[in-house]
Amino acid sequence: MGAVLFGVVWSITEKECLPGGNLFGIVVLFICAVCSGKLVGLIKFPSLPPFPPLLGMLLAGLVLRNVPYITDAVYIDQAWSSALRNIALAIILTRAGLGLDGSALKKLKAVCLRVAVGPCTIEASTVAVISHFLMGLPWIWGFILGFVLSAVSPAVVVPSMLLLQKDGYGVEKGIPTLLMAAGSFDDILAITGFSTCLGMAFSTGSTWFNLGKGVLEVVGGMVAGTVLGFFIIFFPSKDEEELVRKRSFLLLGLSIFAVFASHVADFSGAGGLCTLVMAFIAGVAWGDSKAPVAAVVGVSWDIFQPLLFGLIGAEITVTTLDPSSVGLGLAALSVGLVVRILFTYCMVLFAGFNLKEKLFIALAWLPKATVQAAIGSKALDMARSKGDPVLEKYGMNVLTVAVLAILVTAPIGALGIGLAGPRLLQKQEEPALEKPQGKSEMISDLVFMTEASVTLESKL
Repeated sequence: MGAVLFGVVWSITEKECLPGGNLFGIVVLFICAVCSGKLVGLIKFPSLPPFPPLLGMLLAGLVLRNVPYITDAVYIDQAWSSALRNIALAIILTRAGLGLDGSALKKLKAVCLRVAVGPCTIEASTVAVISHFLMGLPWIWGFILGFVLSAVSPAVVVPSMLLLQKDGYGVEKGIPTLLMAAGSFDDILAITGFSTCLGMAFSTGSTWFNLGKGVLEVVGGMVAGTVLGFFIIFFPSKDEEELVRKRSFLLLGLSIFAVFASHVADFSGAGGLCTLVMAFIAGVAWGDSKAPVAAVVGVSWDIFQPLLFGLIGAEITVTTLDPSSVGLGLAALSVGLVVRILFTYCMVLFAGFNLKEKLFIALAWLPKATVQAAIGSKALDMARSKGDPVLEKYGMNVLTVAVLAILVTAPIGALGIGLAGPRLLQKQEEPALEKPQGKSEMISDLVFMTEASVTLESKL
């Protein structure tokens, strides 16, 4: 079947399917990313969560891009690469919107809100200041980099928390649930801040005009998302056949349309927010019936995840990297992480946690991967479309630091959570089960009950 498919596509596209062609490069990158992700996922240590497969996918793209001769054979057009990464962005935003629990949002505790909003905002502001003075980025580009780095990775945190929850660590005080719930809001805040700053960075006009356009993009994205969300609540109607397939098609189609149409309309910051709001409204209205749709979106993400991380890795050419930019980027990342850990610790004060639990929550808020891959290259793509070499340099700096953040924090965060969890969190004690009675014990109890009833009868 594979050979027949290749023959059909080759007969239509000819050179595109041969080494050096665009389709050949995409297929090879996808296969290498999937295999590398599987290999990295097999690296396991006792009582530790497995390494995130996304690291292997990212490294596969780096290798294909930077090995001589292979680079020439595995060629991918920048327009195709940008389009595929934007599709992956639309899918991950749709998953994030569907994953938000409306009832949990209403009952959101103050500590969860503090953990979601406080560290993200503080780290973004810290990275913006550091990158402005160390890397020479303009203020608006500093905040773009700050919001790219400030999002925590659900691809690393959620599996690690589920493993700890399964073993009973921190369950009594709800720490795994707290971190998984707050992670979704943390990512949405980072994506919203990034989209707003991105729209302002590429706007022309005065500062007040750019600020007003940024606010307009946020409001417009929310309004458009609300309208589209209510549309897919009622269309298709519940009595139609193949309801899950139709809902999934409309949800993913409108999400991708919103991301790409916002670029066409020059309101690039509105597309991501529109997708989030639309998926959230639809998920709340669908209730329990959203699970099959979420499963379809999950399968779509499984397909585009290797492409996303592989393409992100393929954007980095090691020989063209400026060592000073890499060093200063690592410095900005390190300062931001230190400030984030300290501020997260402050956010969980007076929340009923002991010292060890506070330390664990602060350390668990460290890993970065999914959101950085999804939005890290977006600024570079827009700079290339403008044809401005200065903006392209800023976009490449943002992408480079985002890739460094994934390579550094994803494995350290996964291992740190796995090692610190059993040592810092209390394990929930299982209730003692009553020992089942043997036959002799049951017979003696029956004899005793019979004698007691006879005695009571005689007295009466």
